[in-house]
Amino acid sequence: MTNHLTRVSTGVPGLDPLVKGGFVRDSINLIAGGTGTGKTIFAIQFLVDGIKHNEPGVYITFEEKKEKVYENMLEFGWDLEKYEKQGKFVFLEYTPEQVRKILTEGGGTVEYMIEKIKAKRLVIDSITSFCMLYEDALTQKEAALDLFNLINKWNCTGLMTSRDISAEESIISAAMEFEVDSIILLYHVRNKGIRTRALEILKMRGTKIPEKTVALDINKKGIVINPRKIIIF
Repeated sequence: MTNHLTRVSTGVPGLDPLVKGGFVRDSINLIAGGTGTGKTIFAIQFLVDGIKHNEPGVYITFEEKKEKVYENMLEFGWDLEKYEKQGKFVFLEYTPEQVRKILTEGGGTVEYMIEKIKAKRLVIDSITSFCMLYEDALTQKEAALDLFNLINKWNCTGLMTSRDISAEESIISAAMEFEVDSIILLYHVRNKGIRTRALEILKMRGTKIPEKTVALDINKKGIVINPRKIIIF
């Protein structure tokens, strides 16, 4: 059961004060946005923050290559190879079909790795590929619920990314919208030839959220939020 009193830091400067200190512990959270909005950076930043707070993490990806991710994240000072050798981080490159098999088996390799490093944070990047395995909204929802139940069983705070490309609320998959505990939208919008980055908290259970879209920047330390700067598209 989700503990509404305990929070875990998102790892993103400027974001935690907007959501009462971070994600609810053992909750399942969705980061949605188009290509280039910073979803993977956000996800890794969340895991690195966990490592700093003695909460090892597991990163499951359907699309990213390990060597490339490790190389790209060094740009922000995140040495994932070092964390892996220390037993604080696990990188799992799966196909969506393999994750479907995990649901059937009730955990499999993922559960083994979570228990091995005593993981407290789990990222799935991205859930979009997984949902595409299922033909209709009902089976998508059932599969999503099975996956969420596994994450809850593992006592992990979960974060999933989604390749949604519209700023409209309706683009969030029906399988995800009502089941996740929070939805955060990332934007990278072009206006008059200039692209602007922003973040919006669409929902977060048990939390009073700000009704505004705030500035987001990606610098040499990762993603940073400026909650005082409101972005109007």
